[in-house]
Amino acid sequence: MGTAASSPTHRARTSPRKANSASAVPANIDEYIAGFGPGTQALLEQVRQTVRAAAPEAREVISYRIPAFKGHGILVYFAAFKAHIGFYPPVRGDVELEKAVKPYAGEKGNLRFAMDQPLPLELIERITRLRVRQDQARGRR
Repeated sequence: MGTAASSPTHRARTSPRKANSASAVPANIDEYIAGFGPGTQALLEQVRQTVRAAAPEAREVISYRIPAFKGHGILVYFAAFKAHIGFYPPVRGDVELEKAVKPYAGEKGNLRFAMDQPLPLELIERITRLRVRQDQARGRR
């Protein structure tokens, strides 16, 4: 994942969680999503279902206090913030996909999908499929 500043851990602390659960680590993705308002919940659920469809064998986990999908290692993380949905880690290993995510890339390459725009679900699916292939290659080593 890299340094703490570039990991989801650093950003998760700024997540707009409900006050009564700000210090609690969610037990699962359902609990994480439940900590947000209905509009944000719907966006998070769209991301979750898109990742699930692209990585049906992956396990849902909470890592760094945010939702993640895991194969041999973590495939992807996602999290809600005030004005965007964060999607991690940065895309590497597919030049065409790296170009496609450029408009969404934050300063460290992690992706930010604005909440006031339609989510790029096809792009999320492509990223997840890439991460599954990369994870399977690592698992064969």
